[in-house]
Amino acid sequence: MRVAVLQMTSGIDPAANAVALVAGLEEAAAGGARMVFTPEMTGLLDRDRKRAAGSIVTEDADPVLAAAREAATRLGLWVHLGSLALRPGGGEGRYVNRAFLIDDAGAIRARYDKLHLFDVDLPNGESWRESAAYAPGEGAVVAETPSGRLGLSICYDLRFPDLYRALSDVGAEIFAIPAAFTVPTGKAHWHVLLRARAIEAGCFVIAAAQTGTHEDGRATYGHSLVIDPWGEVLLDMDEAPGVGFAEIDLARLHDVRTRIPSLKHRRPIPEVVRA
Repeated sequence: MRVAVLQMTSGIDPAANAVALVAGLEEAAAGGARMVFTPEMTGLLDRDRKRAAGSIVTEDADPVLAAAREAATRLGLWVHLGSLALRPGGGEGRYVNRAFLIDDAGAIRARYDKLHLFDVDLPNGESWRESAAYAPGEGAVVAETPSGRLGLSICYDLRFPDLYRALSDVGAEIFAIPAAFTVPTGKAHWHVLLRARAIEAGCFVIAAAQTGTHEDGRATYGHSLVIDPWGEVLLDMDEAPGVGFAEIDLARLHDVRTRIPSLKHRRPIPEVVRA
């Protein structure tokens, strides 16, 4: 199946981001894709939390989600909307960083709230405290799609292989890993971690990324990737925003898992003995 990946440079205006999203979905449909993957924070990327607060709304009021659902219906596409910053249902408390799986009739098939939050101090002086504004999710999600069984995750989740083990244990064949990776961490770890997640679980990985210099002043790494279960890179979009295409063939997955049946060899880890 032909899938598309939308690499974006999202800014501080959700309306402008929705226009870019819909244009990307239209290009993907014209290119023959049946399913499209978008990056983390597709609808808003703004590290000025006071300014961003005016643009973060509840799910039922979010214009980017509405635009994605309308386009999915009109174009006959499945859309994995990498994530949106949203207020919780009651509008109170910390925000959620939520991914959506939307079918070709515009229905929401699955939601996933980011489990692992990015609280780090980088050697270049950048400091990030995602947990100051966002609440972590409480569960993992696998959903059926035309491309295969999709395991959902977001960005910093990539560094926690136990999540992907849990997803593959219940049948995931593809991992969605949308991201807004910083440039230093992207250069150091992006490719190797994504290839490792594909290899260790025998899964396809589709990682749509933010790229370039954003309106809020941050820079993201880009290099949206599609990786097959053997760890081969099928698509690397480098640093330019745009749409890329790849073919997902589950026969390849079954071939790899037959050659190296490591999923069948998994065992519970016994208690560690400290010698």
